[in-house]
Amino acid sequence: MIIKPIIIMFFGIAGGLAVGAGFVAFLTVLGLIPRLTQLTKTTLYIQAYEWAIVFGSIAGGILSLRDYSFGISPYWLVPIGLFCGVFIGMLAAALTEVLNVLPILSKRIGVFEKIIILLMAIVMGKVFGSIFHWVYFVDL
Repeated sequence: MIIKPIIIMFFGIAGGLAVGAGFVAFLTVLGLIPRLTQLTKTTLYIQAYEWAIVFGSIAGGILSLRDYSFGISPYWLVPIGLFCGVFIGMLAAALTEVLNVLPILSKRIGVFEKIIILLMAIVMGKVFGSIFHWVYFVDL
């Protein structure tokens, strides 16, 4: 009887460590924090950025494991969504900048002259996918 919960806890901790290590490696390889401080000319606050990511990851982990209900107005979804979008956009921009994904992809599939169309297809796909998700799967 006690073996099953112990095995579940072991796999949960192992999975969490693997995901956490991957996230840290991803941020380290991309050099997201130093690049962000360089672009915003706030190099003196690099430790504040690092601690913000650490505390944000911990808070996100805790909130995702619990069934919290905040009694706030649905209008707060707009700024929260904007902050989440900025974060995801910075990660995507850092990945693109470091790996030069789009130029390589456009050369490989033979559409280098139409790279703007490729960019717009990616952007519109993300926009329409997000709208579809919010309209059909999110109950407000």
